[in-house]
Amino acid sequence: MIKEWLDSYEPANQYDALQALREIMQEIALAGLYRAGFFEKAAFYGGTALRIFHKLDRFSEDLDFSLLVPNEDFSLAKYLDAILVEFASQGMEVSVKEKKKSVQTNIDSAFLKSETIWKELVLEGIIPQSGIKQIANIKIKLEVDKKPPLGFTTEEKLLLRPFSFYVKCFVITDLFAGKMHALLFRKWGENVKGRDWYDMEWYIKKGVALNLDHFLLRAKDSGDWQQENITELEFRDLLLTKIDSVNMQRVKADISRFIADPDSLNIWSDDYFKDLINHLKVG
Repeated sequence: MIKEWLDSYEPANQYDALQALREIMQEIALAGLYRAGFFEKAAFYGGTALRIFHKLDRFSEDLDFSLLVPNEDFSLAKYLDAILVEFASQGMEVSVKEKKKSVQTNIDSAFLKSETIWKELVLEGIIPQSGIKQIANIKIKLEVDKKPPLGFTTEEKLLLRPFSFYVKCFVITDLFAGKMHALLFRKWGENVKGRDWYDMEWYIKKGVALNLDHFLLRAKDSGDWQQENITELEFRDLLLTKIDSVNMQRVKADISRFIADPDSLNIWSDDYFKDLINHLKVG
């Protein structure tokens, strides 16, 4: 089944095949979580959710989840066996490693807070049925926010492989709000995540409206916005300030490895993004 699944991506080279295999692994992990009842407790969000369920035209790396109700005692441990069993049923051996945070702060990157638990799935060895002849060396981080800002809306989205099942996901307007919170407030110093900018461009081109109320809840939760409310003008001013401060060459360098056509980034500049956000819809 894995080879047929991989062939459906029509990979042009080994790199494409490995990226497709990562996405296959992500969907198998979601299936294992579904079997274990995980989506009764949590919802899927982030770039991978956008890629899998809304056809974002770039690959994504990690699986990000938010509890539906804050619970500092929540543990992923009870769900891990179901994930491993799901991979084994597809002829894939993976291990699970716990990741330790070296710095405990309220938020050191968007959605990676001190209240966050995370594990890492590590692919072991070669997968005979994939057609990939080398050790894949793929890692996928599972991240669960145990104490999330609420005020988000969810919907059930259907996956057809490895079997038909539903995944509870943030609605797309709240995904957009989360992405803009990430773009504006990541605490990575000079490092930038070009994927944030690529995704913002995608949302705007698709005409998706940003849920400003949910953005506000996330910004207050992370301590990046102190006022009780935020106006659309204040939000747009934040964006303009961010555009002026970011190193656009670093932004482009980061995203180029995740997309099929790096030449599409040639237009990217401060002026381009300032013109682009004039088309951003806020709801």
